[in-house]
Order: sequence, then C-alpha cells, then structure tokens
Amino acid sequence: MSDISPKPRWFVAHTQPQAESRALLNLQRQGFEAYLPRYLKRRRHARKVDIVPTPLFPRYVFVAIDMERQRWLSIRSTIGISRLVGHGDAPLPVPTGIIEGLMRRQDLEGYVRLQPPVGLRIGDKVRVLGGAFEECLGLFEQMTDEQRVTILLDLLGRKVRVTLDSDLIAAA
Repeated sequence: MSDISPKPRWFVAHTQPQAESRALLNLQRQGFEAYLPRYLKRRRHARKVDIVPTPLFPRYVFVAIDMERQRWLSIRSTIGISRLVGHGDAPLPVPTGIIEGLMRRQDLEGYVRLQPPVGLRIGDKVRVLGGAFEECLGLFEQMTDEQRVTILLDLLGRKVRVTLDSDLIAAA
C-alpha cells in the first residue's frame, strides 16, 4: 500500500465582474492555493497613458484543489466567485502544465510577460500581410493585450503607430 497522496489539480473559478482580486484573497483566506495571472496593460485615458496591472483572463481565477482532502464545495459560496467551471456539479481540471507554464512566464514582479510573435524583438523590421496597410514595412514596437501588436510605419515622411492583430505581420 502506498502513502502517496494525490497532488492538488488546478481548476477554474468564474468570478463576479471585476472581482478577481477579491475572489483570490477570499480563496487564500480559506486555505486554497489560488492564482490570478496578471500582465501590465497600457491604458489611455483623458490624454494620459498609464500602465496598469490587468487580469490576463478577466473574470477567472485558478484554484488548486485536492478533491479527496479539501472541502472544495465551499468555493461556490466564496465572496467574489460565481461558480466553478465544469460539467454539471463536477469541476473540470485545467490540463496539466498550463498553469505552471503561465507561472514560468512571470517576471520578478509577478506579471506574465506577453510574448511577441515567434522570432520578433523590439525594433525588428516587419511586413504587414493584410488589411489597409498590406505590404507596408514597419518596426515592431510591442505586444499589446489580446494577441495584438503595435508597429511603427513610415507613412508620408512620418512615423505612425499602428496596432494590428499579430497574425497580420511577419518578419521582413
């Protein structure tokens, strides 16, 4: 007979609107290991540009549960949580390695680093593959949220910042 206990698995909790941080704190207070992946988002408001921490998956937090040893049903009534994502009454686990992969992409401050399209670094030359700027050449500037990139195009003798879907650019 082995004494090996099953390892907790990661599950997804759907939160109430803009309650990810509150849900995370309340899960941790109950003794659950919880994870809220965040990234730094560039936000423009009132002619000002801020960089603010933002959930990578709005309205979701991840919680590690040992289904045999923890009283996981209490998660359903946790302040900030709407429900556990699953099928019927049973929550569905996140595939192995997903959460660990997100955690490996965190920087020293705990924010997930969004990766630019494969092989691109800031300042690299890119070609636009489609849309209004098709075949234009520009410089890769940054990865924004939701798989979009910002590039600098040289149009009419000036540099113009354009945000496009990442699949519309390729290395030039």
